[in-house]
Formats: sequence, structure tokens, C-alpha cells
Amino acid sequence: MAEEKGKDEKKIIIDEDWKQEAKKEKDVLAAEEEQEKKEEEKTQRRGPLPKGDLAALISMLTTQAFFSMGAFKIEGQDDREPDLELARYNIDMLETLEEKTKGNLSEQEQKVLQDTLNQVRMAYVKLAG
Repeated sequence: MAEEKGKDEKKIIIDEDWKQEAKKEKDVLAAEEEQEKKEEEKTQRRGPLPKGDLAALISMLTTQAFFSMGAFKIEGQDDREPDLELARYNIDMLETLEEKTKGNLSEQEQKVLQDTLNQVRMAYVKLAG
């Protein structure tokens, strides 16, 4: 009977390859977690975002227009040809904003929008020739 019981029991065999694979997977997961922590730290270093207001919207559209015209460069990237169509689109968006908010802006907000539009239009005209 003891001999029959021994035959029914299964033997567990652990080879060294399995252990090595498990260690590799553990190391990969640890490296991924470390990378996620670094990315999270970069995000936290950014600081708080500014208040979402009209000035921020004007600034965002203006930045996009100037970037499209090649006035701003991204560090580490090759110089690009100006995209006048995209610049014109962003200027049009600013003009639409001016049109749709006419009579609803404070004097200071209206001046900021008009001055910004004048500057971005002049830059576009110079570039477009």
C-alpha cells in the first residue's frame, strides 16, 4: 500500500531556467515602475497650471500661430519649414474669438486681444511676403 501511495504522488521539478526567467520578469517590472516614478516626478516638477481664462486662451492660440510660422523651435528637433496654412488657421481662431466676444470683454481684455492680433498678423505678413 505504501508503494502505491508513492506512485500516486507527483514530483515537482524546478529547473534553473524557470528561476532565471522569473528573475528577469521581476527585474523588468521593477525597471518599469522606476520609469513611471521618474515620469510622475517630471509632471510634478511642472508646477500648477495657470488659471484658465481669456488671456490664457489668447496666449495659447498666439503661441500656436508663432510656432507654425517657425518663430519657436523645439530643442533637439531639426528646423522645420513654416506652415503658413496652420498659422493662418490660428490667426483666424483669434479673429473669431474677437468677433464672438465683441461687447462682452473688459477694456483691458479687448486691448490685449487687439494688440496680440496685430502682432501675429504683422509677423504673418512679413513671413508670407
